[in-house]
Amino acid sequence: MPHREGLEPLNTFGRYLKRRFGRKVRKVPVGLSGFTCPNIDGTVAKGGCTFCLNESFSPNLGKSSERITLNLQSRENPLLNKQLRELDEQFRGTSDFFRERYGIDRYLVYFQAFTNTYAPFETLKTLYDRALEYRGVVGLSIGTRSDSVTEETLEYLVELSRKHEIWIEYGIQSIYDETLERINRGHDALNVERAIRRAKELGLNVCGHLIFGLPGETKEMMLDSARAAYDWGVDSVKYHPLYVVKNTLLANEFRRGEFTPISFGEYLEVLGDALELKPPRVTVQRLTAGIDDDTLLAPEWCGWPKNRMMQGIRNELERRGIRL
Repeated sequence: MPHREGLEPLNTFGRYLKRRFGRKVRKVPVGLSGFTCPNIDGTVAKGGCTFCLNESFSPNLGKSSERITLNLQSRENPLLNKQLRELDEQFRGTSDFFRERYGIDRYLVYFQAFTNTYAPFETLKTLYDRALEYRGVVGLSIGTRSDSVTEETLEYLVELSRKHEIWIEYGIQSIYDETLERINRGHDALNVERAIRRAKELGLNVCGHLIFGLPGETKEMMLDSARAAYDWGVDSVKYHPLYVVKNTLLANEFRRGEFTPISFGEYLEVLGDALELKPPRVTVQRLTAGIDDDTLLAPEWCGWPKNRMMQGIRNELERRGIRL
């Protein structure tokens, strides 16, 4: 589709990577057995966030309930060996697809499912080092929670960043503590702010995740969260709508009529406003999210084909003078 003249191109993460490396770079998502979340295993809370069904976010990732507790420096550790095999297989499968289908041969390994710094340091070091050994890998992106990163891990990521493109991704979701409590997040907004500011003090690249449509939030509250993320210094952002899937606490609230999901029109409005508030230096990694299986309860539009959803977003952004 030809671009309309006079529209300002959105500073997407893909464009950033192409400027940085002179070629297209794609994220390769991986999810390994043994990883969990302190909000699931009872360390800070039980049950996870009210909207959380991790298998729904990435159906092939993170299904094991094994917890990493063994001496992971041991070559005889069966869980670590399993994780390394999974890492090899998942990277090979996805990178082969990108190379054969699109001719892309440079990658960021994206540790996506669950909390990917919530493990003994030697586990993390072993897995991160292995991922960086793969042919064509230029760096890592590590999804985690603000309450689950040690100073030792941060310092190691800084060491890696001297030679590689290293990103840490924090789930911000909202800056309102009453919202975080309602969704059973297990930490407050100050915890996220401190984590992001500390990562930036160390010179790390930070991506922040924001969810629009959380229970009880107004449009202005959602935009306050976006403003705060920008002010804290994030380098990139992912915007998500909140959707309801089966077998979650949020599904119970939805069925009782205690939660009304965000409409597509409302989402377009708050997304467009958040993008207009965004400093030009901040890249965008995601504009929406959805699910294409029968676990989705609401809103209906989160089950639309991706091209239909993106066309609606494209039209809204072009109306505002922005092109994808």
